[in-house]
Amino acid sequence: HDNDPKHTARAMKEWLRKKHFKVLEWPSQSPDLNPIENLWRELKVRVAQRQPQNITALEEICMEEWAKIP
Repeated sequence: HDNDPKHTARAMKEWLRKKHFKVLEWPSQSPDLNPIENLWRELKVRVAQRQPQNITALEEICMEEWAKIP
């Protein structure tokens, strides 16, 4: 449940309750609930620190830095 409007309809809330799902109070589409957003941020920071000068360097740096992320 990510608080997306289609998941907050009365019928959906009732279904979640009946299935005993715990619902978090969280903003819709929150990056905190989407781990890939944290990875993209980490990659952006790492790439920015290396300051690629062209598209080829950008691609190489992205691949290198992605491989370093634990």
